[in-house]
Amino acid sequence: MLHRIGTLFVVSGPAGVGKDALIERVLPRVPTLRKSVSVTTRAPLNQVHGEAYFFISRDEFQGLLTEEALLEHARVHDNYYGTPSAWVREQLEGGHDVVLNIDVQGGLTIGRKCANPVLIFIMPPSLRELENRLRKRNRDGEQDIELRLKNAIAEMETSREYDHIIVNVDLDRASTELQSLIERVRAESPGTVIPR
Repeated sequence: MLHRIGTLFVVSGPAGVGKDALIERVLPRVPTLRKSVSVTTRAPLNQVHGEAYFFISRDEFQGLLTEEALLEHARVHDNYYGTPSAWVREQLEGGHDVVLNIDVQGGLTIGRKCANPVLIFIMPPSLRELENRLRKRNRDGEQDIELRLKNAIAEMETSREYDHIIVNVDLDRASTELQSLIERVRAESPGTVIPR
């Protein structure tokens, strides 16, 4: 019997578009799917260390870079983020599919470095709706919202480089679309190979 290698699903999109909510809805519906936990130098936002992120210092992050222990890394909104490669590789080689919620810089890096990743871009229905969602989160000041909207425009322009685009008009519909996409692609995918 052949051993199945898992598929790496990269989910990117502007801040406030609903990436976390979509992934959290899909995870319990797809038993083979595992969510990768990134490392970051940013401060926790009512989050538990090890669930959404591993919160580390800039010195610790630099150590991971020196050890080449990150699959990808990027500076986003003046903080550093990265994906630990060993955990992702272990999951894929064990036959599990992995979903990463990362920025477009990281997504495109993975697209270049790995064999057969699936890049999925989550698009807002409009820039105005994205602004409304950012304001409803009540997490960011006015300057942060303006920066996130400016970054969103640039990020949405890169969506052409992704394999699939899902417009998140409605969370129920978009999560069903994401689940269907993952199930369809994983049935056809030869799996994702991560360089050592």
